[in-house]
Amino acid sequence: MTSMISRTSLFSRRTLRQGATSAVGSVKIKLLLFCCFVFALIAFASRAASFMGWKESQTPYLAHPSLPRKGYALLINTWKRNDLLKQSISHYTSCPGLVSIHIVWSEPDPPSVSLIKFLNHVIQSNSRDGRQIELKFDINKEDSLNNRFNEIKDLRTDALFSIDDDVIFPCSSVELAFSIWQSAPNTMVGFVPRMHWVDKSKGNADQYTYGGWWSVWWMGTYSMVLSKAAFFHQKYLSLYTYQMPASIREYVTKNRNCEDIAMSFLVANATGVPPIWVRGNICEIGSTGISSLGGHSDRRTECVNRFVAEYGYMPLVSTSVKAVDSRSSWFW
Repeated sequence: MTSMISRTSLFSRRTLRQGATSAVGSVKIKLLLFCCFVFALIAFASRAASFMGWKESQTPYLAHPSLPRKGYALLINTWKRNDLLKQSISHYTSCPGLVSIHIVWSEPDPPSVSLIKFLNHVIQSNSRDGRQIELKFDINKEDSLNNRFNEIKDLRTDALFSIDDDVIFPCSSVELAFSIWQSAPNTMVGFVPRMHWVDKSKGNADQYTYGGWWSVWWMGTYSMVLSKAAFFHQKYLSLYTYQMPASIREYVTKNRNCEDIAMSFLVANATGVPPIWVRGNICEIGSTGISSLGGHSDRRTECVNRFVAEYGYMPLVSTSVKAVDSRSSWFW
């Protein structure tokens, strides 16, 4: 009996030692697998920017930029809609990254004293923590859509947030787009995507069609972000005014359309990379505009093909990348 108890005890101790050894081995294997997973995740994250096309271009056309200066300037286009302008300025002056406001003014009469007084009051009311927001009217004698991209001297920031007076985005969305632009300051980062595709029905590979929002939604790709709500580097103002083919500016002035497409062509031609679309909640406070006119898509298609002819090739680059604030999304 004693012998059986001893053998049983010995068996139990061996079983426990084997179980403990097995458990330790299992823990080591799991730890090793976890370390491999973490290492792979870090390696992927370090290369994610290049995978998604966010890597800064090394195109010799542009000098490699220095680190962007802090903050951004609001470049707002308006036309005889002072009520909308007041709403827009009242909203955007509360955004923490805003440094200055430049209002593109192409009306025959200068801005009224009451308008200037109201806007200055709004800026002072919304300025906090000693922040001083600069307000300037960039007055133009000629009425042309090209005016929104005229060069601005002595800008305090590298980043420009180009916006129309009839659209408003939450400051959280604007700040997200700005942070994304800082990671890729050569490209355009915006909220309103558009696309192009080869028009095979014409039997000519050099003919293209302009696609609006529903085309982007259906195809899942885009090649432009419109300057009605987009960040870009202030150097592109100079390139648009002095280096882009003058025939394109003349076409924009004559047809009163497509200055935003022209800017997309300019940036794509300079960088060879696609823009970045940031998903944001848009609030449209206006009711009329060029896009509401009949035949708008046909005129935009004509612009695309005209600009391709001017450049001698199609510079726009398509992408399916979309930047989303995961804090406000149901799914990661």
